[in-house]
Amino acid sequence: MRVLITNDDGIDSPGLAALARGAVEHGWETVVAAPARESSGTSAGLTAAEDDRRIVVEERQLPGLPDVPAYAVSAHPGLIAMVATQGAFGAPPDIVLSGVNRGANVGRAVLHSGTVGAALTASVNGVSAMAVSLDVGLDADVPHHWDTAVAVASGLFDRLAALPPGSVLNLNVPNAAEPDASWAEPKRAGLAEFGAVQSRVKDTDDGSIDIASVAVEGELPPGSDAAVLSGGHPTVTALRSVSEDADLDF
Repeated sequence: MRVLITNDDGIDSPGLAALARGAVEHGWETVVAAPARESSGTSAGLTAAEDDRRIVVEERQLPGLPDVPAYAVSAHPGLIAMVATQGAFGAPPDIVLSGVNRGANVGRAVLHSGTVGAALTASVNGVSAMAVSLDVGLDADVPHHWDTAVAVASGLFDRLAALPPGSVLNLNVPNAAEPDASWAEPKRAGLAEFGAVQSRVKDTDDGSIDIASVAVEGELPPGSDAAVLSGGHPTVTALRSVSEDADLDF
C-alpha cells in the first residue's frame, strides 16, 4: 500500500511525524505532504497561497524519517489531498492518513476541521482515508502522547485498506501515556450535535472579532463520539462526504 500522510497543524507538527513513522513501521510506502504553516479550521478548502493556482512546494526531512519523501506545501490540506490523488507527489496514494491532529475532532463540528477535510477530499477522489486526532483538551501545557494515538490508529490500518475505495474513518484517541488494553477496539460512535469544545465570539471591538475556544457545559449526548471520548475511550466514526438529500420535500 502507498500512503499519503497530511494534516492541518503543519509540516512541523510532531503528530504528523509520529503518524508517518507508524505507517512506515506498518510496512507501507509512505510520502508526507502537509501545509507549510498551520491550516486548522480550513475544512476541505482548496486554497493555495500563490496566485494563478500555482502552489509552492519545498522538500523537507522529518525527524527519524530520512528515507521518507516529505514536502511543505503552501496550500490547505484539502487541496494537498486532491492533488496527491492526481499524482502531484509521485504515484497516487492508495490511502490517505490525516493527523495526528492536536485536539479532538468530534460532533458535527468536524465539518470545519482541516484534518477531516483532507480525508473527505481524498474520499471524493476515490481514495480511502482516516483522520486521527489526539484529545489534548484546552490545556496546551500537558504532554502530548502522539505515539498513543498512532498505536490505536495502527490497529485500524489494515481494516481501512480493506474497505471499499473512498471510505472515511474519523478516529479520536484520549491523551494517555500508553494505550489501555481495552483500546484495541475503538468504540464506534455517532456524531454528537456539538463537541466538547466550541468556538465562541468573546468580544467585538475596534473593527475586530475576538474568538475563544470554550468547554461546553452540560451533559454530552449518550453514546455519541463526544461522550464516549470524554469517558476515556477511543472513538471511531464512519463519515460520508457531501451527497444529495433525497428525502427533503420542497
